[in-house]
Amino acid sequence: MKCVLNVCIIIAIFIPFLHAQKPVRPPVDAFESETLTTPLTAIDRHVFAKLAKTGARPTYMITDEVFLRRAYLDTTGSLPSVGNIRKFIADKSTNKRALVIDELLNSEGFVSYQTMRWCDILRVKSEFPINLWPNAVQAYQRWIRTAIQNNQPYDQFARDLLTASGDNFRDPPVNFYRALSKKDPVTIAQAVGLTFMGVRAEKWSNTALWGMAAFFTQVAYKATAEWKQEIVFWDPDRAVNAPDGKPFAPVFPGGKKAVLMPNVDPRVQFADWLITKENPYFARNIVNRIWYWHMGRGIVSPPDDMRPDNPPQNPELLDYLAAELVSHQYDLKHIYRLILNSGTYQQSSIPLDADNKETNFSFYLTRRLDAEVIIDILNKLTGTTESYSSPIPEPFTYLPNDQAAVDIADGSITSSFLEMFGRPTRDNGQAEERNNTPTPDQRLHMLNSSMVQDKLRTSAVIRKMMLEAKVIDKQLEVLYLAILSRRPSDEEKKVALDYFIDKSRKPVDSLSDITWALVNTTEFITKH
Repeated sequence: MKCVLNVCIIIAIFIPFLHAQKPVRPPVDAFESETLTTPLTAIDRHVFAKLAKTGARPTYMITDEVFLRRAYLDTTGSLPSVGNIRKFIADKSTNKRALVIDELLNSEGFVSYQTMRWCDILRVKSEFPINLWPNAVQAYQRWIRTAIQNNQPYDQFARDLLTASGDNFRDPPVNFYRALSKKDPVTIAQAVGLTFMGVRAEKWSNTALWGMAAFFTQVAYKATAEWKQEIVFWDPDRAVNAPDGKPFAPVFPGGKKAVLMPNVDPRVQFADWLITKENPYFARNIVNRIWYWHMGRGIVSPPDDMRPDNPPQNPELLDYLAAELVSHQYDLKHIYRLILNSGTYQQSSIPLDADNKETNFSFYLTRRLDAEVIIDILNKLTGTTESYSSPIPEPFTYLPNDQAAVDIADGSITSSFLEMFGRPTRDNGQAEERNNTPTPDQRLHMLNSSMVQDKLRTSAVIRKMMLEAKVIDKQLEVLYLAILSRRPSDEEKKVALDYFIDKSRKPVDSLSDITWALVNTTEFITKH
């Protein structure tokens, strides 16, 4: 490829999106409709009421193409097919967005992507500092996936994890108590607080932290004759003292003292307290996470650092979503559906006013795609594969070449691409472990690496689409739909067609160059 020509074409094609980053008005044709966002759901009433107090205004609604791309990426971590985009654009029904949301929430792609997210939270990996081992990783990931596939109520999901006993190969939820750097009551309490309450319990006072740890003092572990198998169980005779040498005194988070009942696993008592509808932590934590996954910022930010001196940006919105979860029997899909159908979610990523702040949710936050999503999309677009391996465990592990990155169960198994693009290590389960901040190294890799260029050069999938389209301008449309999920603007079409029909290059080289230019746009590598 000729570097100068490539740089010229990427600049020319990307000009409209660069302009779209500024609060340009009237609406930017490729990304926004001509309609300003109006309230569609109760979510919008809470968001817009807060905006009115700050003097900010919601921005324009997005086009059908941008909505479809955004909804696919946020729910399934994938792009819509060219056929699905065309079908959606042609559909004139007023409820088509709601219908596609329901379709996505019931798809296998949704199950895979949400399983990956929960594997991050639950620290699913084989080796150091989390030592689940391969058999347990596979069992744990399958259990999580099944729970999501069956839309298991969230309170039951949490209870199953918190009260689990059994061997880690045959009773997968017990791996919650093994996916820890240490297995003492304080470490367990910190993991429980982060996962189910959205708190960093290590910042609490000793009285509060040790009081919560008291519920986990009777969690015991026993090895078996089978290699790397371990049994987790309740041992009522187990006595563990607090770090100060005194017995743990059980205290529920919030300060209410507890009395441990004889012949009852203290974890059951804690779970009973946690999942009550009056609990201020449980429902608010998970709806805040789901909001963060869809909007790029939690109502409380960071999404797993809830504390009195880090209040929610919109308390009424957080309380509303938590109440909706409880009233719908902890059905998480209900919360997904509420958010995805809201006008707040379907806003443009271009603020209406230059001084609008991201904390107000007056526009959709542009952010880079997850590492696994990027490589899966590249592989699907080009019909290529990626190699994933780990020097540990036992002593090397390799996955089949056609393995999708979002379906990798084990956080120990990775690739240089995933590491470069910020895939989390799953060491502590914090949201900040995933780093989606763009870096110069990532940019250079996409621009210049032989790995990316080889994928594009050998792309049987794109060439097949081109051959089926036959006419050049239709081929260009297919290329844009496949990569950016939209049709090219008139300006983009002119620039690309001039480049495509230049007789000094072979058509196949022009195709590779334009493809390369499109996958190197910010528009491709971000949710917007």
